[in-house]
Amino acid sequence: MEVFHARPRPGMIVAYSLAVLALGGAARAQDSARLLATSGVSEVEGAGGGGLATWALITGYGSRDAIGANMHGTFVGLSDFGLGSVGASVGLYDRLELSYAHDWFDTSAAGGRLGLGRGYQFNLDVAGAKLRLLGNAVYDQDTWLPEISVGTQFKAADSHAVLKAIGAGSPDGVDFYVAATKLFLAQSLLVNATVRATKANQFGILGFGGDRDDGYSAEFEGSAALLLTRRLAIGAEFRTRPDNLAFAHEGDAYDLFGAFFLNKHLSATLAYVDLGAIARQGDQKGYYISLQAGF
Repeated sequence: MEVFHARPRPGMIVAYSLAVLALGGAARAQDSARLLATSGVSEVEGAGGGGLATWALITGYGSRDAIGANMHGTFVGLSDFGLGSVGASVGLYDRLELSYAHDWFDTSAAGGRLGLGRGYQFNLDVAGAKLRLLGNAVYDQDTWLPEISVGTQFKAADSHAVLKAIGAGSPDGVDFYVAATKLFLAQSLLVNATVRATKANQFGILGFGGDRDDGYSAEFEGSAALLLTRRLAIGAEFRTRPDNLAFAHEGDAYDLFGAFFLNKHLSATLAYVDLGAIARQGDQKGYYISLQAGF
């Protein structure tokens, strides 16, 4: 497995980190009423949820009278590639979530085999918004109604010439999704189902649409998490993805994870991940590690 060297855009990281820290002064003065672990973690595109799937829950621990926020750093070491993500998200009054993530994809030695050059790096910027429509995963224990949210993510990739050469329709795209999350407190179990309308190739890193299919497709994201203790959760996720490019087949992704919540300010996630075939280099399996700080 190659060790990859992440080169995020420092200006963006600093700007969003400062924004989150500025909000923190106001939020800490208010009551953080939500239960530990109900903030979830940050998925690879920056929204609150699991590592691969977006949940209906609004990020952070802010109640309807408070603001919550998170910053994350995620690294995925795969068989032939490396994937990283940094970002920040803000939850406003347990109703609206705004998020940003910068992802980078390091081709390591595979870049040479693909004719791009060893260590060639793709970059993707993702700005998202999520709105809780109805339900409350914590308080609605006497009904089967889940918490339901809708959201969108605007994604912009670089490497325009490479994306055009492999058949991508556009370097930019917009995803739309509906997420439903149900928390069973008595069983310490959370389940989530999300339907996403997307054209994204490899989350958008390889552009949007393609020579095989240039239209939107409806894709599924599922999560199940069991809280073993107050601080430790284990679970699994599954995510389907479109297969738009004749250049290379794109398959489904899944992970098996463990998440430890030290407190409402710091959590860590470790997972085994399988992202399927990428760029004709075979199935890409490996480890996922993510640190999250917030309130």
